[in-house]
Amino acid sequence: MKKICFLLLFLVSMVLQAQKIESPSKEIVFTFKLLENGIPSYSISYKNKVVILESTLGIKIKDAKDLASNFEVDSISRTTFNENWKPVLGEQAIINNHYNQLQVNLKQSKTDRTINLVFRVFDEGVAFRYVFPLQKKLDYFVISDEISQFNLADDPKTFWIPGDFDSQEYAYNETKFSEIDVNTIDKNNGIGLKSIAGKNVVQAPLMMKTKDGIYLNIFEAAVVNYPVMHLDAVPSQNKLTSHLVPNAIGDKAYLQTPCSSPWRTVMISDDARQIVASKMILNLNEPCKIKDVSYIKPMKYVGIWWEMHVGKSTWDYAGSQNAQNAADGQLKPTGKHGATTENTKKYIDFAAKNGFDGVLVEGWNTGWEDWFGNWKENVFDFVTPYPDFNITEIAAYAKLKGIKMIMHHETSGSVANYERNLDRAFQNMLKYDYPAVKTGYVGRIIPRGEYHDGQTMVNHFNFVAQRANDFRLMVNSHESSRPTGYSRTYPNYIAAEAARGNEFNAWSIGNPPMHETILPFTRLLGGPMDYTPGIFEIKMSYYNSSKKEQVHTTLAKQLALYVTMYSPLQMAADLPENYEKHKDAFQFIKDVAIDWDETKVLEAEPGDYLTIVRKTKGKESWFLGAITDENARTTKIKLSFLPKGKRFKAIVYEDGKNADWQKNPMEYQINTYEVTSTSSLMLQLAPGGGTAISFEPMQ
Repeated sequence: MKKICFLLLFLVSMVLQAQKIESPSKEIVFTFKLLENGIPSYSISYKNKVVILESTLGIKIKDAKDLASNFEVDSISRTTFNENWKPVLGEQAIINNHYNQLQVNLKQSKTDRTINLVFRVFDEGVAFRYVFPLQKKLDYFVISDEISQFNLADDPKTFWIPGDFDSQEYAYNETKFSEIDVNTIDKNNGIGLKSIAGKNVVQAPLMMKTKDGIYLNIFEAAVVNYPVMHLDAVPSQNKLTSHLVPNAIGDKAYLQTPCSSPWRTVMISDDARQIVASKMILNLNEPCKIKDVSYIKPMKYVGIWWEMHVGKSTWDYAGSQNAQNAADGQLKPTGKHGATTENTKKYIDFAAKNGFDGVLVEGWNTGWEDWFGNWKENVFDFVTPYPDFNITEIAAYAKLKGIKMIMHHETSGSVANYERNLDRAFQNMLKYDYPAVKTGYVGRIIPRGEYHDGQTMVNHFNFVAQRANDFRLMVNSHESSRPTGYSRTYPNYIAAEAARGNEFNAWSIGNPPMHETILPFTRLLGGPMDYTPGIFEIKMSYYNSSKKEQVHTTLAKQLALYVTMYSPLQMAADLPENYEKHKDAFQFIKDVAIDWDETKVLEAEPGDYLTIVRKTKGKESWFLGAITDENARTTKIKLSFLPKGKRFKAIVYEDGKNADWQKNPMEYQINTYEVTSTSSLMLQLAPGGGTAISFEPMQ
């Protein structure tokens, strides 16, 4: 009997000891163990250096004992997974999904509740989630908090934006982790900074670089039926804790077993290029659920949009001063309305002439006179056009020209109203042959008290993509929660904004030159971004001499963004007449692909520079984009990515000798070279500049 008891104690002690699991490359080691009082914890090392110190895990349940302590290990299992899969649209034709998995099934000694912790270790990093098995003692429950910790091993350089449950539209701050202070943020930096319980809350994904030159990125994947995770930062302790977005009454999530949380992810590498290239977030999402994906196609488009941002025209037909008359149906046009039948036909003609796929029109439907900031429930019905927008005539004209129209649905935050009208709005799209919709969620959410990043809205954004699939429609969401790889599961969710886009350059302090060098390390890890590049008329004084705003890049950098900012839905955002003035530079936008067989990140440093080259899907052509921050940069690029033994014509669109994003942003030059895989090109990037190159095979 004594021997048996000793054996049992020995087995229990072995379970309580550290459970280690390595990445396939063995460079990342993940360690799990139970601390005193049965508190689960983990740590992570990379190439024998600890990068995440011992950090605790747990869930708090409303009106019940927490799922954070008093655990015993019930069972442990290990598996290995390795597969290749093909995305419908993407940066790679084939994506490898390879990880080692540790699952620890825990039982809470005092409540008999169970929870499973699942850990996956990839070569790119670590992911973990909470899984709640079916059980009588934990059936329907409310999460009041999640207390996943990320304790950093040192004080890394950090790229961060402040916590805001309604917006990610901020320029990034670059500081030491110990210097994070959301109270120092310029309130003009975003669109509505909110104080969150007096805490130092920042948003994920959070990009960092340690003193040892190791890059860390804390994010999440597969956010489904759960709120977005922000992060409580304790700068003095190099500590982060998950901060879930609440609903109107303070609850975080309503769940019913069996269910699971999203994945919490920590990407790790000593090569910044591997962070940008990682497909870990996509791999953590469920495979595609759409049986027939034939309707999901990449689109390059122009549209009636930028002209409203620069003040040339308006979204509304009657003007805000006539809002009451508009409400009464007595519309009196101001003469500045952009979405007219005549103007739309001009854009359709331009798109057809230059080989584009589609035309977006904003401001086509009634309601824009009194839509913003009023918390009105039924501003838009999503089907009624203004008197000067003949939707039937436009649909026929677009079909004649071989152009697809892109619908615009601005909800003004009235989500309940949109859901009530969703099927009718989608039927209207089918009637007029619109294959894609750009949704908008500007303003505070109705129902009142909900947030863009809360569970209710996450479910809404995912539901719109699911319901759109029933109608064989694609969705491009703006002002939504940031994507976390759901486009793998529903690839008709073709793009999203969910970050500070190019339009901020038209009417605010703008996006600093380093902005576009950070987004591929943060926002773009979760999915394609509709950044709307391609602005050629850089300074807004062109439209109004009193305006000081400008795009914070050179013209050449705007071209390079078509390669560095991935999206299968890309807009040539400027006005047609501005492209007509620069036909030679516009040729790159016409030529550049938007769906790819292969992507290689050649150079990368967050906040400083990025160079990416991509191979067109099904073709031998390649396109390269190189961008820099406010500093000029010279770099030599080897063309070894080109197939051996073949000659290519390289057309190089680059900054002029005197180009500068502030002083001389529109100077550029175009040069042509014959190159092979043994060639090199020297790139000269101006301050805030870039280079775009097309490589076409020669006969």
